[in-house]
Amino acid sequence: MNDLVRQHTALSETELEWLHMLVSEWQLLSDLSFADLVLWVPTLDGTRYVSVAQMRPNTGPTSYQDDMVGHLVPRGRRPLLDAALDEGRIVREGDPEWREEVPVRVESIPVRREGRVLGVIARNTNLLTVRTPSRLELTYLQSASDLAQMIAAGTFPFPGQQVDMDASPRVGDGLIRLDAEGAVTYASPNALSAYHRLGLASDLVGQHLGSITAELAPSRGPVDEALVKLASGWAPRETEIEANGGVIQLRAIPLKPKGTRIGSLVLCRDVTELRRRERELITKDATIREIHHRVKNNLQTVAALLRLQARRMDSDQGREALNEAVRRVGSIAIVHETLSQNLDERVEFDEIADRVIAMVAEISPGKVDCRRTGRFGILDAEVATPLSMVLTEVLQNALEHAFAPGERGTVEVGAVRSGTGRDDARLLITVLDDGRGLPEGFDPQRAGNLGLQIVRTLVEGELGGSFDMRPRPEGGTKVVLDVPAVSQK
Repeated sequence: MNDLVRQHTALSETELEWLHMLVSEWQLLSDLSFADLVLWVPTLDGTRYVSVAQMRPNTGPTSYQDDMVGHLVPRGRRPLLDAALDEGRIVREGDPEWREEVPVRVESIPVRREGRVLGVIARNTNLLTVRTPSRLELTYLQSASDLAQMIAAGTFPFPGQQVDMDASPRVGDGLIRLDAEGAVTYASPNALSAYHRLGLASDLVGQHLGSITAELAPSRGPVDEALVKLASGWAPRETEIEANGGVIQLRAIPLKPKGTRIGSLVLCRDVTELRRRERELITKDATIREIHHRVKNNLQTVAALLRLQARRMDSDQGREALNEAVRRVGSIAIVHETLSQNLDERVEFDEIADRVIAMVAEISPGKVDCRRTGRFGILDAEVATPLSMVLTEVLQNALEHAFAPGERGTVEVGAVRSGTGRDDARLLITVLDDGRGLPEGFDPQRAGNLGLQIVRTLVEGELGGSFDMRPRPEGGTKVVLDVPAVSQK
């Protein structure tokens, strides 16, 4: 819509924003009218109209099989549009149009903002299934007429009341019509069922909705007065009410077709099961986070025990082996600590990589500069855990074997992520050092210490990637890891 309005019309940004507000709300008008809506805006030169938005009803058959957005029609071809734009009134004159053997009633509703008509809504009703209207349909149509008059007067949508239509109640979820005093004149079957879920034992018609709602809801002191006003439809508001094991959403829409409030629409939706499932998920997420937190604590306890044992070792070789084990356990603990703070089983691995680099760099403080370039991005836990161990082993190997004691140097971890989709996403990780390089005849696929054996096993077996280790032409060693960025399980 933005492109069409800016390309073809003279509307300002604030007027365009008003149209966005209207389009975010007009599913309500479409469903109440049982009709398609098409928004036409006059072009810059005033000789044509351009259709910038379209909505089909959920409550009835469509009048348009094709998409109308982007169509241009000259003035004069559709007289109802001309009359609504020029006279600023709702135009209903004319006989039904026939479209592909379907009779369609066409009406035009001017869209006004601050006294200026910005465009026209063409309301198109498929008359093929017209029958004697029920009480529900009559209430829908009367409410649609009131809303149309408010749009023509510039009082709907409500400024500052942006609504998320995906989360808000819709017409089919439940509709209650109130008079000016807040008494119920009509309640749809779904609306009545929603209130029965809250514990209502009687009918709604004739009752004051605000008072009934406040009686059903748990007492909350001064808030009750606000709840009475909201449920009475005095202002455009949304809320949720929980009582008797049920939860319903309410959305109040004051009706002021001629500037004076004549009543209200209250849309309601039974969200009891939805909220129950959400609470179960929250409980499950909290349980998973607690498990990760306890695993992290247990791993830190293991690392502390290994560290204590290392201090009691007389053998330098044994002490170093235990210290390596401490770092391996620590790298896994870092992942579980990060997972304990997340709502899902995915982690931002850049933070983990930085902590692993800092942890391993402690074995050569002030001698070798370790840094990271590039981004790992968000990884599944099944990838992050083995990858953190792999990174620990590769860095530990570089710091221990690439530099002599006291020698200064640099180790750089680089990460490049490729692939645009989840299935083809991959990580190319390089670990570069400017140390002494590899021994003559060194084969990384066969030779190596326990650390390199762990790297090969995790990269090729656990992650399904590849591992290579080669000399750098400028001196030092280059380790290349190519692994999937998502779990292959």
